[in-house]
Amino acid sequence: MRFTRRLFGVSVAAAAALSSGLVFAQAKPLQGQVVKIVRIDALSGLLGPVGVNQLKGYQFFAEKFSATNAAGVKFEVTGIDNKLSPTESLNALKSAIDSGVRYIAQGNGSSVALALVDAVNKHNERNPGKEVIYLNDQAVDPDLTNSKCSFWHFRFDADTSMKMEAMSSFMKEQKDIKKIYLLNQDYSHGHQVVKYAKETIGRKRPDIQFVGEDLHPLARVRDFAPYIAKIKASGADTVITGNWGSDLSLLLKAASEGGYDGKFYTYYITATGTPTALGTNSAGKAFQVGNAHSNMGGQQKAWADEFKAKYNDDITTYQPARIFEALGQAMAQTKSTDPVKVAAALSGLKFKSFNGELEIRKTDHQLQQPLYMGVWQKVDAKYAYNHENTGMTLAPVAEYAPYVSSTPTSCQMKRPG
Repeated sequence: MRFTRRLFGVSVAAAAALSSGLVFAQAKPLQGQVVKIVRIDALSGLLGPVGVNQLKGYQFFAEKFSATNAAGVKFEVTGIDNKLSPTESLNALKSAIDSGVRYIAQGNGSSVALALVDAVNKHNERNPGKEVIYLNDQAVDPDLTNSKCSFWHFRFDADTSMKMEAMSSFMKEQKDIKKIYLLNQDYSHGHQVVKYAKETIGRKRPDIQFVGEDLHPLARVRDFAPYIAKIKASGADTVITGNWGSDLSLLLKAASEGGYDGKFYTYYITATGTPTALGTNSAGKAFQVGNAHSNMGGQQKAWADEFKAKYNDDITTYQPARIFEALGQAMAQTKSTDPVKVAAALSGLKFKSFNGELEIRKTDHQLQQPLYMGVWQKVDAKYAYNHENTGMTLAPVAEYAPYVSSTPTSCQMKRPG
């Protein structure tokens, strides 16, 4: 009886302490453990500035989420320059694995991503106990979560088909669009933009004509004037392009200099260097579909302002924030940093992000998330974020809930065990 009373007394005391405002900190199961992530991407060449900016974004968010994640882990991110080459990427992957890294990130170039998925699958099959997770922040070829899907691969950007669903939903209502020219980079992503533009817009606006189509070498064209001349000659009032980096900046510069007055529907006009190339000439004429924008307010605004003050640069991708949100929750849930356990927890994970609750679809490991259409315009009182100090901003014109852009998958995923 005395023993029972003593236990009751302890519980009452604990309750009293809580009610008086003394909060007991919840233990973080992996406090102080370091999770090393290597991002394999271009850090040199024409497309290098994009990769350098994104690596800074990873390191910025790693510091933020090291202080707040529920698992208590510390994220450390380093980069390896792959020169946008699949071969260089495989060498970088081997180097990272040999140094003990278990988490790999990559984004620019679906041709690189496809090579990495295959290599990670083979490594994990041959080396049980030394598995690696591949975190894809921006390689958007739909095959990566369809015919090439992998248990070890997680995509945190919307794929080409998903973005085209949102873009075409917006374009469907733009009655001034009558003739479209497709200009894209000659690799898997560019080919997919062409494919899904024709299929999706053809379904939603069969009256629109596709009056021209070109594929050009990736990161090798320095003068797009001949392409602009062809676009003008076609009579196109609109161009759809999945170009990014220098290939988009130089294209838009050539359009301005060549007097092309049509509209551009894009995926990446806020990436490093492109806002400066756009300048003020493309106000109201350049559009972007994406999974975030820099005028969302709240937590996003605080991050964007802090990043700009620290680096005098813009955050061009918010996928790293979602990656660290998901990893922190999965590691807290499993009380482990073991890639096998973490991958199982990430598969189907629902987590709260800065723009709502998101889900990593279990079937194919494709993140389901809202998408936004934005238009390039002058900074104003409502939309005040100043891209690359140009006095211009990407202002939102439409938001699409996850179900709008979610596309079906043919993934037949093989899971461990």
